[in-house]
Formats: sequence, structure tokens, C-alpha cells
Amino acid sequence: MSHPVLPVALLRRGGLTVAAALLAIALHAQEGSVSAKDLAQRVDQHYNQLRSLKSSFSQTYEGLGLKREESGTLLLLKPGRMKWEYSKPAGKVFVLDGEFGWFYSQGDSQVQRVKSKELDDLRSPLRFLLGHTQLEKEMNGLTLATAPDGRLTLSGQPKGLEQRVTRLTLTVTGDGAIQGIEMEETDGAITRFTFTNEEPNAAIPPKTFHFTPPAGVPVVDALPPV
Repeated sequence: MSHPVLPVALLRRGGLTVAAALLAIALHAQEGSVSAKDLAQRVDQHYNQLRSLKSSFSQTYEGLGLKREESGTLLLLKPGRMKWEYSKPAGKVFVLDGEFGWFYSQGDSQVQRVKSKELDDLRSPLRFLLGHTQLEKEMNGLTLATAPDGRLTLSGQPKGLEQRVTRLTLTVTGDGAIQGIEMEETDGAITRFTFTNEEPNAAIPPKTFHFTPPAGVPVVDALPPV
């Protein structure tokens, strides 16, 4: 790969400017040589080495004439435990305890529960963040592209959700950390997640993932809400 020649004027602006320019060129060359397989493996390695993860998230949904914005905290703990605790709207929670997925929003007349292996909620593909799967095996037709801001994206169709999701796109840093996820459903609806303030191997007690239904609220075994 040929590298662009630095203008003489740029070289005269000082060592810091030159160093920054050289770093930008190096990063560009590195990104240009990365394949979808390489980046997928970096994602696997990044999350495989984690025991737990805490991150802030924001979530938007656009479809069927609706637009919804939500946010909160995502907690992950191996093996197989995940909790989406919403601050907007307050009182909404989605928990994977390793056996069941639990869904509840404050004020609901019932708690919905579904076996993890039967889960088709849009948050369920994020189980690869728990580091027990290989991204290449989770998605069909994996492709690599560069986002407008220079970050890298991996796109494909998540296996097992072919009837519901047409595309899953991950925005990924060069070292494999996922900063954003976009899912396009077969009806054209789009759900986006953005992750910030990542805390690798955060101290999260296992009891955090034990869900106790509110007093007087019945539990219904059902498919998760759309």
C-alpha cells in the first residue's frame, strides 16, 4: 500500500503535528488491511477475556410510525447473565438469569418470562458480548465497512432471527470493543444501541441477575413482547 506524501509546509509545523499525521497514516494503513474475519476475531478476543461488563446504553426505535428513545445501564456476567436496567423509562427491566428471560415495566399487569433458548428478543443477539460464542458463527454474510466517522462496522444477518431481522450492524473500535449496534427488522423498523462508559470486569454480584416479581404481579410464560 502506498502512503501519501506529507507536504513540506506540514513538516515545518513542529514535531507534534508531524507525529499526529504519521499516526493517522499508520491507522489508515492498519484499517485498510483488516478483513471482516480479522475484526470479528478481535471482537471475540475482546469479550472472551472479560468476566463481566458494565456499560451505559441509549436505545432508539423507529418503525411503524413510532419513534422511541430509552436509556439505562447494561450489566453482563459470565456465564449467560445479562441485565438491561432502564432509567428512561424508569422501572423497565430485562433480565437473563442464565435460564429465563424476564420482562417487566413498572405498572404492567404481569411479568413475562421465556426460556433463554427460546428467546427472540432483539437484545438476545447481544449474548455474544458474554464471550461464549464466535461472532462469525452467529452471523451470516459478514461484511466490513468504514463508518463516516472513520470507525469500522461489521454487518450480517444474525442466525436464528432470519424471519425477523434482515441486518445487524456493529460499530467497532480497532481493538474489538463494540460502541454501537443497529438492527433492521423485516418490516423496516430500526433499533439502535449506543454504548458508553464501558467498565470491563466490573464487580457485579451474581444476585444482581435474580429477578423477583413485584408483589401481587403474576408471572406469565410467554414469548417476549415485540
